[in-house]
Amino acid sequence: SPEHDPEGRVITAEFPSLFVVSAYVPNAGRGLVRLEPRTRWDSAFLSFLRALDARKPVLLCGDLNVAHAEIDLCHPGSNKKSAGFTPQEREGFTRLLGAGFVDSFRRLYPEAKGAYTFWTYLGGARARNVGWRLDYFVMSKRLAEEGLCDSKIRSAVQGSDHCPITAYLAI
Repeated sequence: SPEHDPEGRVITAEFPSLFVVSAYVPNAGRGLVRLEPRTRWDSAFLSFLRALDARKPVLLCGDLNVAHAEIDLCHPGSNKKSAGFTPQEREGFTRLLGAGFVDSFRRLYPEAKGAYTFWTYLGGARARNVGWRLDYFVMSKRLAEEGLCDSKIRSAVQGSDHCPITAYLAI
C-alpha cells in the first residue's frame, strides 16, 4: 500500500509450490504513538497475504511484533497496554489466523510455556527468560496440514535481542 511500502518491511519470494514472505511488522511504539498506523498495516497486510494465498500457499516469517496470547509473553498482566500486546494488535493476529493461516509453533506446541523469541537487553531478561514470542512462521492452513513437520525456537543462539526460529516443511 502507498502508506506502508516506503518502509520496506516485506520481501516476497515466489517458488513453484509456495510464496515465502519475510516481514518486519511495524511496532506500535512507546506510548502506543503508532498504534493506528499499525492497525492499518495489519489490515493492508492481511489483504496482501490473502491475495497471494488465492494463488498458492504462503509461508510468512519474521518479527510480527505481537505476542498473540498470554502464553506468548512472560508477564501478560502488566503488559496489557504495551506495544505488542494491545487488544488491537492481538485482534489483528487473530484475524490473520481466522483468514485461513496457522501459527506453526502453536499448532505443534499449543501449551509450551516460556517459549520466547525476544528478550530486552535490560535487567538480564534473557538469562531469566523474561521474554516475548514476537517471531513467527505463519502459513496457509493447507500448507500446515500437508507439509508442516516442525517449528523450533532457537533460544540458545545468541547475538541479538531476538533468536532465530526454524520451520521444517515437506514440500
